Amino acid sequence: MYVDYFTIYEYILVVRYKMTTVEKIRVLLARRNIPEAELARRLGKTPQNFNRKMKVERFTEEDLEAIAKALNCTVIQAVPVFRMNESGEEI
Repeated sequence: MYVDYFTIYEYILVVRYKMTTVEKIRVLLARRNIPEAELARRLGKTPQNFNRKMKVERFTEEDLEAIAKALNCTVIQAVPVFRMNESGEEI
């Protein structure tokens, strides 16, 4: 039986730990098959600058809205929950 490793990893993060904003963004990137550097370019930032922002996990509401737009999602709460527009799945 095939088991999707990343899905199991996501489940563990959600059930055992509170998933951080950075972890949610990384899940979205994995699901979209988009490298972090490509997201940085879509946001008009250098990959180094975006990586630094991911490390310190400091995002403004505008940052989160831009990330959601770049990944075809919607931010639905102040504590970011991303909704994938095609499927409606929340991360």
